[in-house]
Amino acid sequence: MKKLLILGYVWPEPNSSAAGSHMMSLLTLFVKQGWQVTFASPAQQTEHKEDLTRLGIDERAVTLNCNSFDDFIRDLNPNTVLFDRFMLEEQFGWRVAKHCPDALRILDTEDLHSLRHARHQALKQNRQLEKEDLNSDVAKREIAAIFRCDLSLIISDFEMELLKNHYLVPQKILLHCPFMLDLEHFTTSEKSYSDRQHFISIGNFRHEPNWDAVLFLKQNIWPIIRKQLPKAELHIYGAYPPPKATQLHNSKQGFLVKGWAEDAKHVMQQARVCLAPLRFGAGIKGKLAEAMFCGTPNVTTHIGIEGMTMGLDWAGLITVLTDFDNQENMAIDFAKHAVQLYENQTLWHKAQKQGYQLIKNNFDKDKIQAKLLTRIFTIQNNLDTHRSNNFIGQMLQHHYMKSTQYMAQWIEAKNR
Repeated sequence: MKKLLILGYVWPEPNSSAAGSHMMSLLTLFVKQGWQVTFASPAQQTEHKEDLTRLGIDERAVTLNCNSFDDFIRDLNPNTVLFDRFMLEEQFGWRVAKHCPDALRILDTEDLHSLRHARHQALKQNRQLEKEDLNSDVAKREIAAIFRCDLSLIISDFEMELLKNHYLVPQKILLHCPFMLDLEHFTTSEKSYSDRQHFISIGNFRHEPNWDAVLFLKQNIWPIIRKQLPKAELHIYGAYPPPKATQLHNSKQGFLVKGWAEDAKHVMQQARVCLAPLRFGAGIKGKLAEAMFCGTPNVTTHIGIEGMTMGLDWAGLITVLTDFDNQENMAIDFAKHAVQLYENQTLWHKAQKQGYQLIKNNFDKDKIQAKLLTRIFTIQNNLDTHRSNNFIGQMLQHHYMKSTQYMAQWIEAKNR
């Protein structure tokens, strides 16, 4: 039997974040393949955590910088280990390589953290992203983890090209693996244009790009929209809203901070337009995939659509953020698009249709999962050759095992 260990940065919360939904897609795939799956994490369990045991998945808590993990992985002896984000590969990768050297090591990046970090730093300085921003210390750590692994799952075709062309990562250790949506029973929404009202914005408040978008809506964009559509409301949903977010709630302004949504698809289908004024970020956006799935056209930015179109027309209107020194112009342009899409029924229907097409073409679970399994089996059957052709990865693994191992053992000794 195939044994898979997934080391999670957090416990999966599919109703809280796109990362949680994506992880559940991977877990479900391997369980259906008959693999014995163990999910382990050093993170605290949360109120919205998915119960993995219902899928037959063994849940384990593990400790950072502790040799108890060595005994755990030796006893489990997995054929495959999947690291959820590069930070987990940094923490546990050397232990996996030492005690289970023949196990296939896969990195699920979720998104390129270094790209999101670089864009955030540029935004703070009110400027465009520059090439030098991509060579940060975070990038050096993340790209090193990608090289050390046998395969890395990359959620965005934009990030695939960035890795190959800027960081010169070989194609053979990368796989484009976007959202895997179940389209078997996919149907168009019964909610028509006239059945819907108001705007919606949704996203986990712990994710910095989402919080920045909420603030941008509140301070810059929504007052302009509200002036033109005085009866419209903006409903803000998302897990873990902090007090600073709930304090933005103002019913007189039609700015309603709703917080956690028990059924995100239901509230999305009630709205006429989804707003996602993302000014930085990486990967692909679960909120926009869900909007398209629910037949809700959206207004977003070039950051929002990145990695999602794959050559097709977008399911709404796009504001290109270019003048970071002039927030007012950006807000005016975004608000104009929001009002236009909200009031123009013909444009709205066209955007909805394009969204359905994007979902069917780009995020079909069956096609993506078949490609993923084929790549995994191919590498497993030729693991020694695959690794010998990745000298940079071998070199990084050699030095990493020395430095990280000794640092972890020092921390462990210090904690005694």
